[in-house]
Amino acid sequence: MNTTPTPVDPISKIPKEVQSYLLHLAWRSILNGLRHRGPALPPKDLPFPEMLEQVRATFVTLEKNGELRGCIGVLTPFRSLAHDVCHNAYAAAFEDPRFLPLQEKELESLRCQISVLTPPQPITFQNEADLLEQIVPFRDGLILEYGVHQGTFLPSVWEHLPNPKDFWNQLKRKAQLTGNTFSTDMKVSRYFTESFSGFFQMS
Repeated sequence: MNTTPTPVDPISKIPKEVQSYLLHLAWRSILNGLRHRGPALPPKDLPFPEMLEQVRATFVTLEKNGELRGCIGVLTPFRSLAHDVCHNAYAAAFEDPRFLPLQEKELESLRCQISVLTPPQPITFQNEADLLEQIVPFRDGLILEYGVHQGTFLPSVWEHLPNPKDFWNQLKRKAQLTGNTFSTDMKVSRYFTESFSGFFQMS
């Protein structure tokens, strides 16, 4: 098998069978973490290699009874889609500093969402109003970089913050900036995601 990750086609869609397999890999990695304290790597002979071996950036979000239970991901792709999901699923379950490590008794009520990111594209803007005008609610994920400050919101955050100004202000706070902070030296990028989810199951 070719071990070199293949470049991503940014317009390719992820078929349902590949989505199901990625969720299987995520649950497999979480179970391995519970039993062996480390992520499970993908099998050597992967199905759908043309997609699973692409270099992709992902986030894995875990929810318990509708509440956030862990979320870890990367913004810059550097490993295959299959490997990224395995590592991020493990990290979301056991390494998110906001939460205690996952326990096996929590699996029955756990929902896993995988978000596959497109490469970030910079947004050029003249002022804050111009920036807010360009942001597309319920579609754009945003990355904010300003000096040592950095933060990102996945598009799924629009469900909780549907107003662009609220979305933007909360992103600044996540990056440890005050809500009224603004500078044209800020770097803002947008990305899109293809997301899919499922509750715990291992067949």
